[in-house]
Amino acid sequence: METARIPAHLEVTGLLRAVGARGGFGTVLAKGEREAGTLLVICCHRGTNGILFERMPQLDGTRKWTAIKQENPENPSEIMEYWQRRKRQDNDLWVIELDHPEAERLLI
Repeated sequence: METARIPAHLEVTGLLRAVGARGGFGTVLAKGEREAGTLLVICCHRGTNGILFERMPQLDGTRKWTAIKQENPENPSEIMEYWQRRKRQDNDLWVIELDHPEAERLLI
């Protein structure tokens, strides 16, 4: 059963506040559609070892945060190039970065 979605801008604000409350840092890299935009989240620690997450539809109708790309030490700009390419195709896309050793825990 699919659950109701909270507006994208509220989810972004909540994630940024949650990482800040834990002593981390969060920033919006790209703003999307305020109510129903898709959200990509880059979790990293001290700006490195980034992992890009997106909610992916599951067979039961839910949407689960899934790691879709991990930073390649030989090409650290790969994640940025990926989300910028996606943003050009989808103006509704939000991209945020959460910088904290346990940032992934904020994704429920």
